[in-house]
Amino acid sequence: MTAPLMPKATAVWLVENTTLTFKQIADFCELHELEIQAIADGDVSFNIMGLSPIDNNQLTIEEIKRCEADSSASLVANELERNVKLKNVKAKKMLSPTQRSEKPSAILWILKNCPEIIDAQICKLIGTTKPTIQAIRTGTHRDMSNIRPKNPVAIGLCSEKDLDKALTLCRARAEKATAVKTKTKKKAVKKATAKKSAAKKTAVKAAKKATATKKTVAKKTPAKKATAKKPATKKTAVKAAKKATATKKTVAKKAPAKKATAKKSAAKKTAVKAAKKATATKKTVAKKTPAKKATAKKPATKKMAVKAAKKTTATKKTVAKKKAVKK
Repeated sequence: MTAPLMPKATAVWLVENTTLTFKQIADFCELHELEIQAIADGDVSFNIMGLSPIDNNQLTIEEIKRCEADSSASLVANELERNVKLKNVKAKKMLSPTQRSEKPSAILWILKNCPEIIDAQICKLIGTTKPTIQAIRTGTHRDMSNIRPKNPVAIGLCSEKDLDKALTLCRARAEKATAVKTKTKKKAVKKATAKKSAAKKTAVKAAKKATATKKTVAKKTPAKKATAKKPATKKTAVKAAKKATATKKTVAKKAPAKKATAKKSAAKKTAVKAAKKATATKKTVAKKTPAKKATAKKPATKKMAVKAAKKTTATKKTVAKKKAVKK
């Protein structure tokens, strides 16, 4: 059940104009029974004018008569007036000039003592804007030197229930945010550990494969070396044969030249020997025979020397011809 627009004024009217019980009036106006009794005695709100709920379409005469007949029944407001209190809460509060001037001090108190509260909640509690909250938080407010923190409940800008609700909501949001962050961190750590373990497993597998391949290679290498040495020996034999043939050819090429030089040297030696013999014969003939015989034999020695020179030239020509034919 929701309270009427002016609960004390409606209570005064119901006390004066109806025979309803204090409990029925207190339940309808959302007041205490003792307060209704004080209103009836005239101790409280004696200067308040009564407000008819019938004129404001909050109650009907039939509803009042029904409750007057049955003291245990409770008043039920009209459907149009059920959400009056909610409309008043949503509507802007009528504040005095002092309360309006003390809004910045209430904002400063909330920022210092309740930092968990979001700017949107502060706007709902005090009825301010986000730019003013940001200016007070950063210290750029035009009246920052004169602002002193004050409790908004003591000033009358909000109730303790509203402040507690705002705190609980903001703390719940903060806890959710921290829970989400921790979950994300745990997931990231799990992923990192999974990646590391996978990398280790792959490394171990690769090492095992490498060792296995090394063993297989070690087994196969002796046979490969044996098969590789055979062609190597064949190649060396072929190379040795080629070298032998090359040396034979070089020796065969050099042999005619050696023979020719040997023949030349032999011809020179024979010519020298012939010349020596000729000189020796000349000396002996000169000693034995007289000057005439010596003069007669001179042409004979000359003829012998000419013949020997001709023989040497003939031998040279034959050697040269043989060389040309071999080439």
